[in-house]
Amino acid sequence: MQEMLRTTDQGPLSRVKACPPDTSLTESSEKAGDSSSDGVSNDALLNGLVRLRQPRRGYRVAVDAVLLAAATAATPGERVADLGTGVGGAALCLATRVPKVCVVGLELQLELAALGAANITDNALDGRVSVVVGDVARSPLKPGSFDRVMANPPYMRAGAHTRAIDPSRAVANGEGEAGLAAWLRCAALALRPRGVLTLIHRADRLDEVLALMHKDFGALVLFPVWPRTGVAARRILVTGRRGAASPARLAPGLVLHEGDGRFTAEADAVLRGGRGLDL
Repeated sequence: MQEMLRTTDQGPLSRVKACPPDTSLTESSEKAGDSSSDGVSNDALLNGLVRLRQPRRGYRVAVDAVLLAAATAATPGERVADLGTGVGGAALCLATRVPKVCVVGLELQLELAALGAANITDNALDGRVSVVVGDVARSPLKPGSFDRVMANPPYMRAGAHTRAIDPSRAVANGEGEAGLAAWLRCAALALRPRGVLTLIHRADRLDEVLALMHKDFGALVLFPVWPRTGVAARRILVTGRRGAASPARLAPGLVLHEGDGRFTAEADAVLRGGRGLDL
């Protein structure tokens, strides 16, 4: 059986061993007195359907990963690449929601990829989800071998922000050698003809996202995510079909919070209930 964690130049690696209004996304599955000496927390997504080990500090799964998985309209039997998979949050949510889908996560940071491999085993998804260690700028993914790609690229342009002190968070949040163009090119190469990319990004970089996507993708759908009613969208989900020429469409979008801070019923159904988004 194929190992769940692979590098592109060193062969298989062994799996890591197990080590007010409610607006929280992750739920802790730890008991009082559990040791935290390994720097890893044991959390859950989708009301406990997905078990998730992740660093206590640095990069941690947020709402965006769950929204990305919900917006990826995969069907049973399809192959999906998850670029920048981290500890596997989006990949695990997608595989939990869609039976028989196969997800391959690509992750640059070895430590996060190792946690992702452990999470795959913890969720009994070894046969359908795997993690490959590699860089989107030099992608190890086989060209044209995926029906869909989902991606959560770093949000900040290289040199345009103050880098986080934590190295893992710095890599996850800010572009390095691979800018947004490299992420989109990686996605286009991985997809079969007419395959679909689903991307989540900052709303204030939408003009750049659209300009770059038009090189390889058409039939774009824009899905704004508003923090609450009357507030400008901070995130946007965009889908595009490789090689298509149909015009773009603006979808209704999703409001995350009520005025008192609770998730809206629609957001709660997605973030906790595991419902897919209709783009």
